Amino acid sequence: MTAELVRGQNHPLRETRLEITVSAATPVLSGSTAGETLRLYSQDACVHRFPVELDAVPASEERVSVVLALPPGVRFGAVAAPYVAVLGAGSGAELASFTIDGLGDESALVALEFYRRQGAWKVRAVGQGYAGGLPELLRDLGLKQPEPEPEPKPDPAPSAAQPVAGEASGWSMEERLYNQVWGMFEDLARTIAGYRSAVGFAESRLDQELDRALSDPRTRVGAAAEAARDQAMARHTDLVDQARAALDRDLAQLTAEAEVVEPALPPAYAGWDSPVWHGYAVPDEPSMAVRVGELHLPEQPALRIPMLVRLPLERGLWVDSAQDRRRAQDVAVALAARLMASYPVGGYALQVIDPSGSAASALAPLVGSGVLREPPATGAAGVTTVLSRLTERVDLVHMALRAGAPDALPPDLDPAEQLLIVNDFPYGFDDRAITQLRYLADEGPSAGVHLLLIADREDAHEYGPVLDPLWRSLLRLTAVPDDHMADPWVGHAWTYEPLLPPHGSQVLPLVLRQIAAARQAYGS
Repeated sequence: MTAELVRGQNHPLRETRLEITVSAATPVLSGSTAGETLRLYSQDACVHRFPVELDAVPASEERVSVVLALPPGVRFGAVAAPYVAVLGAGSGAELASFTIDGLGDESALVALEFYRRQGAWKVRAVGQGYAGGLPELLRDLGLKQPEPEPEPKPDPAPSAAQPVAGEASGWSMEERLYNQVWGMFEDLARTIAGYRSAVGFAESRLDQELDRALSDPRTRVGAAAEAARDQAMARHTDLVDQARAALDRDLAQLTAEAEVVEPALPPAYAGWDSPVWHGYAVPDEPSMAVRVGELHLPEQPALRIPMLVRLPLERGLWVDSAQDRRRAQDVAVALAARLMASYPVGGYALQVIDPSGSAASALAPLVGSGVLREPPATGAAGVTTVLSRLTERVDLVHMALRAGAPDALPPDLDPAEQLLIVNDFPYGFDDRAITQLRYLADEGPSAGVHLLLIADREDAHEYGPVLDPLWRSLLRLTAVPDDHMADPWVGHAWTYEPLLPPHGSQVLPLVLRQIAAARQAYGS
């Protein structure tokens, strides 16, 4: 759990390989100091990430400081409060964060301090500002300001490094691309947060200045009042323009990165319109994640971030059919096909419950391709049969795991991950079937049984709060664009876009036929 620090507060660190994230409303110079060593990072962006290796700090040094500095002429009191987060480089978990507010004329500050106590490292929120800027800060820390190196004059080169697909850390290209997509997701979230914070600050300051002007009877009317209002509006416009310019610069960089990364994504990460699907072959190993949609924010709707979910699924999926039932069925079928395509031959199996048979048309690609080992179960009897079989499977797997004998399962038990598609829930379900489904939602993922529910929550209103734990346990996806997704960093409301093949495309049946043919060839 993240520790949200205030000035002077300290917090123990459970990791020593750290990544520092800095978010500001204007381009900022960031860096770290240890002893007489000063490392500074680029001032071209509002969001920075840089590493701090505490294990590499010499034993003679007890402190490492994280410093921020603004360009000449800019002060922290005129922009939104900067935000600094400490992440574990190994786990990726956010360990501590600090929003540095209450600043005025300062143009440089010591944000955080890492210090060693009895062999263990802690972080302290400092927030000490310096009106004299970086030179005063460095003098206070006993450091000399680094002399700028003379810039060579080579042939004209791009002002910023060109983005490269797979430049994130990871053991494989797939893992590097996964980490890069998540890095883009975080960068966009924090960039938009900085912009919104800056605009909010400008609006708040405008209101305060107008209130002050109106509260004084001497300046409420006349030329002086008009001049005060004009000056306040000009300062507001200047702040908003600065924030928008910084936002546009960062968005352009992220857009350029997305244009490079998207074509490099493997099938499991790629959109249905990607050419990579036309050369699809069943993989030898399961993918580490799968794309279940796209996310975007209103400031830049054209910049879509792939929504990647780790495999095997840790929670079930729920396609909300409230707005378009047939489209929800199509989205679920496309998701099921994508999940199957992310696993090797025999690694994934589908089972379908369609009590009323209303999804027959949408399920036709799955049925016609032969990827279903059994036809969709219909009626109350079909619901009971499938749920009983999967519940028994989960029980057996858990008993074997608790006994420390995972290989002691019955020989006829299919080792493949199981995906159960349930259409029109809760139609055809009695109380016992609902209890079994809730059990599968809670205990199934750890036993290799996963749910893909197609349902309108209103259809189950008669059950009241009984089903609330079920809905909360599932990842809600929608059949139409909907802004119900939240990021884990700042909590923006992201618009989710479901994934469907382009109209008239044959990519879905092509992929399903490939999977069925591979199964037949391997006798699976």
